Amino acid sequence: MLSYTCKMAIKAVIYLTSSSGEGKKAGIKEVAGHIDASEHTVGKILQILAKHGIINSVKGPYGGFFVNEKQQDQPVINIVEIIEGTEVFKKCGLGLSKCSADHPCPIHNDYQMARDMMEDLFRKKKVKDLCEPVKSGLAYLIG
Repeated sequence: MLSYTCKMAIKAVIYLTSSSGEGKKAGIKEVAGHIDASEHTVGKILQILAKHGIINSVKGPYGGFFVNEKQQDQPVINIVEIIEGTEVFKKCGLGLSKCSADHPCPIHNDYQMARDMMEDLFRKKKVKDLCEPVKSGLAYLIG
């Protein structure tokens, strides 16, 4: 349902949140290593997220990316909407362009329920909620 880029964006924000504290900033290489993604991809993602205020960026020798307390309290849907747009929760599960309640694909009703559950999850969960299991070692960002 979510693109690779969107998944990497969510993982990057979770990593930055779980590692932020006392002014700590992370560079592209560090983030890429902890979420198992290419530096090129992570660099582009982090720039987009910083441009939209999801994360912060400081340039220079002591620079890097970080997440402040207010940003930790934002819902995950903010990340999804910036990377995917809002259409991700309206698209057909089989990729049909004219799928609707009047003209459904074979999985229309089941997929609609799954999409609605995912959207609800991303609206309710805050970034900090997803980083707690990572901090405590109960969840991982790479497999």
